[in-house]
Amino acid sequence: MADIDCLTGNNPAPLVSGTLYLVATPIGNMEDITLRAIRTLRDCDLIAAEDTRRTGLLLKRLGLVKQQVSTHKFNEAKRSSEIVSRLKQGGTIALVSDAGTPGISDPGLRIVEAVLDADLRVESVPGACALIAALTISGLSTDEFHFCGFLPVKSGKRSSKLTDMLELPGTLVLYESPYRILKLLKELLELVPNRQLVLARELTKKFEQIHRGTAEEILGLYSNKKPKGEFVVLIGSVVALPADKPSGDVD
Repeated sequence: MADIDCLTGNNPAPLVSGTLYLVATPIGNMEDITLRAIRTLRDCDLIAAEDTRRTGLLLKRLGLVKQQVSTHKFNEAKRSSEIVSRLKQGGTIALVSDAGTPGISDPGLRIVEAVLDADLRVESVPGACALIAALTISGLSTDEFHFCGFLPVKSGKRSSKLTDMLELPGTLVLYESPYRILKLLKELLELVPNRQLVLARELTKKFEQIHRGTAEEILGLYSNKKPKGEFVVLIGSVVALPADKPSGDVD
């Protein structure tokens, strides 16, 4: 790996003591990590990782050896106080999820809230994010979009959330697991059969797949194969039909 300081300039800004850094990591292709992210992971005092084993593989690939602490949705409350305490002592901490940007359908929000409540600094080290990657290659409108995360698992809440979501203007973006993607497509076939959909999976990886079409068309692609991997699902906006011309008008 090339020397990071040489690539980022002779005098890159040092990390600021007492700061929590939200570091985006690759969602697939390892080359998607930024130089700033590598330097932050290298220079921070501690890495708060959703899965220390997975982050350990990334660090090994980068040639880094760092102290990590497991920080996931089941222990965010406890870790929040520990992270705040460490930051108050002047430490620098990098928060990373398994892939992508922390806080986007991943742990991070509660920790950010705790750090801000303690009047401490939070800084973003932006990079890969599945929803943005999928949106920009979808061919659907990017002028206005709404990110809805994962739909609820329970049927009642799921149905209510989906119905409300479909009333929103612009392109809709959500995440779905391989276990519920066919259910979602069937729901969309019933509710919005004519809207254009885009399904993206394995983004930035060797076997990246993008499917475009209506719910019925995309369902047909999975008639003989089992869906694999998490999906980014994009739903096109409502296409307004031209209003009927008043009687008496001429072309």
